[in-house]
Amino acid sequence: MSHTAHSEFGEINRLVIKPASNAFSSDKKIAREWQKLNYLKAPNFVLANEEYENFERVLKDTGTELLHLPVGEGLSIDSLYCRDASVATDFGMIICRMGKEARAGEPKAQKKFFADNKIAILGEIIAPGTLEGGDIVWLDNKTLAVGHTYRTNLEGIAQLKAMLEPKGIEVVVAELPHYRGPSDVFHLMSILSPVDKNLAVVYSPLMPISFRNLLLERGFQLVEVPEEEFDSMGCNVLALAPRRCLMVEGNPITEKRLRDAGCEVTTYNGHEISVKGGGGPTCLTRPIFRGV
Repeated sequence: MSHTAHSEFGEINRLVIKPASNAFSSDKKIAREWQKLNYLKAPNFVLANEEYENFERVLKDTGTELLHLPVGEGLSIDSLYCRDASVATDFGMIICRMGKEARAGEPKAQKKFFADNKIAILGEIIAPGTLEGGDIVWLDNKTLAVGHTYRTNLEGIAQLKAMLEPKGIEVVVAELPHYRGPSDVFHLMSILSPVDKNLAVVYSPLMPISFRNLLLERGFQLVEVPEEEFDSMGCNVLALAPRRCLMVEGNPITEKRLRDAGCEVTTYNGHEISVKGGGGPTCLTRPIFRGV
């Protein structure tokens, strides 16, 4: 099978994750960090590990190659959400620079991990630029969308463009709203999850009009997430393969709309590993390659 990093929906065949046991480490670590990291409540370490084992089992069942990030000295419990510290491209990984100060050590840790596993690195975002992987979405193999948010600034976007535009990649900027402010977790992927080349899960009330229109112009059918399922991460959907979706359980309206659009949907209990920290299945995974 040929593969690419320029996809959010092709069949996953290489994937980086960080198990809850490595990110959370202990109830004591959770107790020290959860409030300053703006979690809704403190995750329970034992229950989080049980949830994560079930989550990982779903990934293993796809046959993908799983690479496990180690504990990492000085990293917070937020390192569970490993998508944010890097961006995958066919030219190598882009190492991010986090907009959330408490997560500043994650890109360096991932850079070492990629080097140790002989995964090529294209470049790094440097100060004063910030860029987080949750703000990056491949619309097709030549078009990358990036959210301008409190986590990803204009300088970071300029550096991203400087790396990719000479290689023929169009970088489209989505100007996201203030919403709940700098302390909240609000990325482009909070409101957009492509699950096929012409199908995306969206939360339109927080989507820029011009960007939403761009999706429609590009032929996307939009699966709309209702207001009551936004905070429970109904819009955070991981495509394991085209129209084969993984999402946090407890979003029945969105789940039905996905099934009505011809999708196969698997759900997982993410109360400890997703809901409390505001990170769904796309946040918990860093796909490296997908099938074309």
